[in-house]
Amino acid sequence: MIASVWVFLFHKVFAMTLFVRSFVSLSSRLSKILMVGLLGINGFGLNAQAEVYPAHSINIFVGFPAGGAADIVARLIGEQLSAKLGQPVVVINKPGAASTIGMVAAAAAPNDGYNLLLSSLTNQVIAGHLYKELKVNILTDFEPVAMIANAPHVLNVNAQVPAQNLKELIGWLKANNGKINYASQGNGTLSHLESALLAEQIGVDLVHVPYKGSAPAVPDLVAGNVSFMFDSAAASKPLLDSGKVRALAVAATQRLPGTPELPTMIEAGLPGYNVDNWMGIYAPKGTPVEFTQLLGKTFAQILADPALQKTLVEKGLIATPMGAKELAQRAQEDSDRWGKVITANNISF
Repeated sequence: MIASVWVFLFHKVFAMTLFVRSFVSLSSRLSKILMVGLLGINGFGLNAQAEVYPAHSINIFVGFPAGGAADIVARLIGEQLSAKLGQPVVVINKPGAASTIGMVAAAAAPNDGYNLLLSSLTNQVIAGHLYKELKVNILTDFEPVAMIANAPHVLNVNAQVPAQNLKELIGWLKANNGKINYASQGNGTLSHLESALLAEQIGVDLVHVPYKGSAPAVPDLVAGNVSFMFDSAAASKPLLDSGKVRALAVAATQRLPGTPELPTMIEAGLPGYNVDNWMGIYAPKGTPVEFTQLLGKTFAQILADPALQKTLVEKGLIATPMGAKELAQRAQEDSDRWGKVITANNISF
């Protein structure tokens, strides 16, 4: 009987051991399954959040029509940006209202890093002072990304204008006070205010004929329907090369590398007249800083390329790579400066 009891106890202990081992094994398998499931869920979340940027095409809004300096710059850097980041870059032209239509469109676009504005900076800081109904401001509704280029404006005259230099033009304008018209890229553009500043400094009245950018203005300048125009060196170069218009001076603080023989307005005889036309890249307010920083570094690499610098010079542009902080500072300085000019000339729309 004792033997029977021991046999019975042995079987019970053996069975219990098998049960415990099975339970541990099952628990282990369940734990692994649960862990894999949790990792899968977490992995899905991490992958969703850490999507490699950029994952699709990037838009660059431009407030001017095709063919002008802003469009030229946007397409040049857009091509290089596409090559660097491995995604298409689409230039979206939204001309009109002193480039503010493009600025408004960019501000309304998603702030996801896939929408940028090539700001013709000087025009758009001017717009903040001119258009009282404008709801968008380049200083407050965008994130600065990088300064790109200086696009100096050139004083171009129709080939029939009897002036071979700036002093002769000033004498002709004074002799025909109030009778001479000029073209601009639009009401409130830098092209407009440059002529207003010229008129103020030499004491004459001029007739303003605004256009929606350089492209529609140029045919009238060539035909003689308007006598002169401040326009970007980039847009002017083909006309100057063909002899259809004549350049008298560059409205900038320094001569153009591509046309070193062309004097500045100051050198040509108008003291105190200097204008720099900056272009920078902005993103809608709230764009993640990691995206704007990546873009800023990429633009710095692009602008460091000697081949691109040479191409810009050939098109009448000067590469001026600056970071976001420098761009923001330049924008504020230009805003302060042109605000004073606008007030002094009592210009408003």
